[in-house]
Amino acid sequence: MEELTSDKDSFIQALLTERDRLFQENSRLKSKLEDKTDVESLKSSYEETINYQKQKINSLEQQVAYLQRRIWGKSSERFIKEDPQQRRLDFDGLELLPEEKEEARLAEEEITRYKTRTVTVKEKSKPVRKPIPENIPRIEEHIYPENINPEECIELEPEITEVLEHKPEEFFVRRIIRHKYVLRDKSTQVESTIVTAALPLIPLAKSYAGASLLAELMVNKYVNHLPFYRQIQMFKQLGISLPAATINDWFSQTSDLLRPLYYRLKELVLASDYIQVDESTLPIVNEEKHKTVKGYIWMVRAVMENLVFFYYDHGSRAQKVVVPLLRNFQGALQTDGYEVYKMYEDKKGVLPLGCWAHARRKFEEALKEDKARAEYALAQIGMLYDVERRADEEKLSFEERSDLRCRLSYPIMVAFEKWLVNEYPKVLPKGRLGRAIKYTYEIYHRLTRYHLDGRYRIDNNLAENSIRPLALGRKNYLFCGNDDAAENAAVIYSLMGCCKAGEVNFREWLVYVLENIHASDNDYGKDLAELLPHNWKANNSQKL
Repeated sequence: MEELTSDKDSFIQALLTERDRLFQENSRLKSKLEDKTDVESLKSSYEETINYQKQKINSLEQQVAYLQRRIWGKSSERFIKEDPQQRRLDFDGLELLPEEKEEARLAEEEITRYKTRTVTVKEKSKPVRKPIPENIPRIEEHIYPENINPEECIELEPEITEVLEHKPEEFFVRRIIRHKYVLRDKSTQVESTIVTAALPLIPLAKSYAGASLLAELMVNKYVNHLPFYRQIQMFKQLGISLPAATINDWFSQTSDLLRPLYYRLKELVLASDYIQVDESTLPIVNEEKHKTVKGYIWMVRAVMENLVFFYYDHGSRAQKVVVPLLRNFQGALQTDGYEVYKMYEDKKGVLPLGCWAHARRKFEEALKEDKARAEYALAQIGMLYDVERRADEEKLSFEERSDLRCRLSYPIMVAFEKWLVNEYPKVLPKGRLGRAIKYTYEIYHRLTRYHLDGRYRIDNNLAENSIRPLALGRKNYLFCGNDDAAENAAVIYSLMGCCKAGEVNFREWLVYVLENIHASDNDYGKDLAELLPHNWKANNSQKL
């Protein structure tokens, strides 16, 4: 990315130099005409040359403007500047200019018209019981009326009632019988070599846990949010007693087995040019203090590739974690307003984006304190979301979505920023509304950048949705036993998150991977990325 930006800068500089040369040439030609030192017959030729060079200059200026807009949009004429103080200098007063007011009014009217046109009154319908899926096996049970002689009656179409039943899960033992033979020398008939059938690949060495059992343990804990101790109790009801130490050891070994795949996933996510980053709490048992402490786990999502991975580093939320994590990242970085991400404003090749959902949440919290102002702010933010809803309903391309945002969203954002500046002195700085205005205004340049590219999203909700399973699990298993357990959990959450994002059955995928991942141990030509959920799904769909 740095090389690309450098090339563009060099090209722009060359165009500017050419423009200056042409300006000088124009001046020289004009002076000759004014001095009338040349023959009159040459005058028309000079005028044609000047007109041609004027056209050339205009063309070069258009190229320069276009390239400047393409480099992260930082020089775009429709781009809100980063420095709040600089933005205030550009206001020409705190009141909306006539043209700004008119653009905002027209945008609001169009948004309102579309919203009114698309809103339909939905009639309340009675809930209809969904039929039982056809893929569920059926066991027929025939019941005949009493005191009926079939020979004296004509049988009609029977009445069918379906009742869904459940049978507790069952364990079974997979007995692998490896036949072996003794080879005999044909000439001497002496027994020489014993040949035994090779043992199929088993996920965990020296363990009787099969791939399906390991997958069941992971699914129950991370999808169904059942702690291991509850699963042990359930297994006892089925006649299987598994020690807690054994279960924990299987979990650790399974995570280690999947870790190379996890590292490959991390590489692919950070190679993307548009990611979302968020962090969430993860209680950890501190072995030294012998108590639970608040830790943090980071989540990074590649938006366009639909991949996600979790990262844990001793439970820290500090800058020292995110710096090495995103050291080589180049592209758009969408986050909330956490101060750690502020440093990326000055990093070359990184375009920080904000999250309007977080800003909206701040004003929702201020409704009870100042209803009128909070409702106005929420209405402005709501119109920005209405534009996105329209783009989704009309299935606009990325370029079309960007154009729609520039036409409708941008005027709303310009007007809203001036409202923020005007209203902040009128409210309590430490009140909820004051904090909401301050939060929004300080990162306003990040919040508004999404309109520069149709790929960028208005908020960070995709990242928050990826973290939701972690929050649900936290309520059930309460904490991780130590840092190692948290790192192992990050591995499972990452791969499970990719399954969820790609609409892949986590249990089926995990069973396949556990059964086949050893096949690539000694084959360095294989790319582990082939085992990732989205590639596994694509390969299976082709077979079907």
